[in-house]
Amino acid sequence: MTQSRLGRRDAFRLGGLSAMGAFLAACGVEGKGKPQASVAPDAIAKFWGGKTQTGSLNFANWPLYMDPKKPELKKFTAKTGIKVTYDEVIQEMGPWFAKVQPQLSAGQSIGYDLMVITNSVQFGQFRDSGFLAPLDHTRLPNYAANAAKSYATSTYDPGNTFSIPYASGITGIAYDPAKIKEPITKLADLWNPKYKGKVGMFKDLQELGNFGLMALGLDPAKSDEAAWKQAAAKLKEQKDAGLVRNYYDQSYVDALGKGEVWITQAWSGDIFQKNVSDGTNFKFVIPEEGGTIWTDNMAIPSTAENPVDAIMLMDYLYELENATTLAEYINYVCPVPGAQAQMEKHAAAATDEDKEFLLSVAESPLVFPGDAEYKRLHYYVNFNTAEEKNDFERVFQPIVLG
Repeated sequence: MTQSRLGRRDAFRLGGLSAMGAFLAACGVEGKGKPQASVAPDAIAKFWGGKTQTGSLNFANWPLYMDPKKPELKKFTAKTGIKVTYDEVIQEMGPWFAKVQPQLSAGQSIGYDLMVITNSVQFGQFRDSGFLAPLDHTRLPNYAANAAKSYATSTYDPGNTFSIPYASGITGIAYDPAKIKEPITKLADLWNPKYKGKVGMFKDLQELGNFGLMALGLDPAKSDEAAWKQAAAKLKEQKDAGLVRNYYDQSYVDALGKGEVWITQAWSGDIFQKNVSDGTNFKFVIPEEGGTIWTDNMAIPSTAENPVDAIMLMDYLYELENATTLAEYINYVCPVPGAQAQMEKHAAAATDEDKEFLLSVAESPLVFPGDAEYKRLHYYVNFNTAEEKNDFERVFQPIVLG
């Protein structure tokens, strides 16, 4: 339980626009969910009609996104008889889409019946190309019962037509209280001259741009090119003043640990796990002006050979106990609020370090955000066209490369 490890983002090297996308606002559905407007009314019946359970499925996921012993999958097999082949084959969304696109375009199986994909530009490509199976929500009772109702809509998958969340994470600010004595509360703290040369920012253009926009009081989801240019100017001020030590990928965690930076953009799960694994006491905050949230989603390829088995596993992972044990290992935002109380029960039955660890996860707003945290979380910029995406990149790339 308390072994040293890092989470999914340790293997997810964000670069450029590889993880751009619309923010998840929907883990839950009301009733059976509403099909997306672009899906024909009979699409669900047409896809699922005549399909039956086969007794096996292949699951593609990211590294470090499930306990290596795979307890949830073993229980699923014991309960249903369905054998699951689980492969950690997804490293970044861009290369993953490029790998499977030829088979999907040809109507061929990609060898996987279930995959976890980020709410990214590539999610839109999967969706708009017809590469994702429309979900039959009558087969997802646990999801309907247990998913957070605060996630009622999404910009990238309204009504959860094609996907349901696996886990989410928050982008905010982390800092070392041994170096910075005053509390950090605002994005403006990343522009404080007291921390000259000790500020870390992300090289991922979406994350970087979001913070520039929010620092100006602008909503990323509603921003346009004029707003992007204002945000880029704000970020250039920060850079020209010598405040930024570097623009980081996942290596920001090491830079914080070594004292190279004192304050930095950060992902919630990284900081939580760094403190648990290494005994550090870094603080993570969602700034008053806001933070952002990303989500990884379970989806079924349209050419899946075992879709019934896949959707059964999707729903099984939303059983309360399974959602709880997944969150205990992953330590990112859990889409099932009831898992918090269940985790507290696990803690009560545990001893020593395991008890302390489980309580720290259950009590963490980084794993179970409250209303106050959610109110400060923003959508990512949502690009309607490739031209918009390219314009965004053109505006912000000079900050990182120049």
